[in-house]
Amino acid sequence: MNGFLCLNKPQDMTSFFAVAKARRICGEKKAGHSGTLDPMATGVLVIALGRATRFLPLLPDHGKQYRAAFRLGVTTDTLDITGTVLREQNVHVGSADVEAALAPFRGTIQQVPPMYSALLKDGVRLYTLARQGIEVERESRTVTIDRLSLVSADDDKHEYTIDVACSKGTYIRTLIADLGASLGTGAVMTALCRTMANNCPLTQCVTLDALEMHRDAGTLSSVILPTDALLTYPHLTVTEAQAVRFSNGGELARERLRGANKTGLYCVYAPDGSFLGVGELADGADALKAKKVF
Repeated sequence: MNGFLCLNKPQDMTSFFAVAKARRICGEKKAGHSGTLDPMATGVLVIALGRATRFLPLLPDHGKQYRAAFRLGVTTDTLDITGTVLREQNVHVGSADVEAALAPFRGTIQQVPPMYSALLKDGVRLYTLARQGIEVERESRTVTIDRLSLVSADDDKHEYTIDVACSKGTYIRTLIADLGASLGTGAVMTALCRTMANNCPLTQCVTLDALEMHRDAGTLSSVILPTDALLTYPHLTVTEAQAVRFSNGGELARERLRGANKTGLYCVYAPDGSFLGVGELADGADALKAKKVF
């Protein structure tokens, strides 16, 4: 079984375990995923099965989208509700203040990654150091918040929900903690759902329970996307002879290709429409090289 599965990861499950369970349900030995989700998070987890795993590094990265809930007046060591409470304080702001405080976080901003993250410091994961009570200095990173909007508010409980569209590498926990700091109240993330990743929306995802139902009904293929479905590169159809050469890893002369007008990556197809793989035309090159062959 080769292709991509868009899974709606359940809460309180690691991405690794979710992939392992999906792999067993599908009966496929090879599987991998793009973009790890924390155990408490739900939502889009793109899983590659079989030969599609070769194309994980080539999935488009147009940014990600999230819906996140948070509570003002509380801060924790993990920046989410699963952590140890460090401070609680009174809240004297409301939804209008939260709405106004969002503005400075839109656009290109600097963000310091949290200690409870999988980033490496001298070869050690930050979360490993954090669990040992060790905090190290982290360099701020440039991230982009393309959209940030308040979608619900409960001023009595000091609980709010935001929609975020952001660049890769953005930590929503950190965004919320920084927002709470700007309001002078502190804030902690209470829920997170990834609603878009790798060009796959949440509406296209299936749950593990639904996946098992499809397996039992013999309809698994209906929820497995073709390998090229999430690849957004220009399409290039070649001749039969070129298809054979490309499939064997051979280069294709640029002058003999129709549609190879610019440098970059291309999805390459045989005359019958079957997907052959991804080719790359480098700047100034006179031939298309096989980047990944299906």
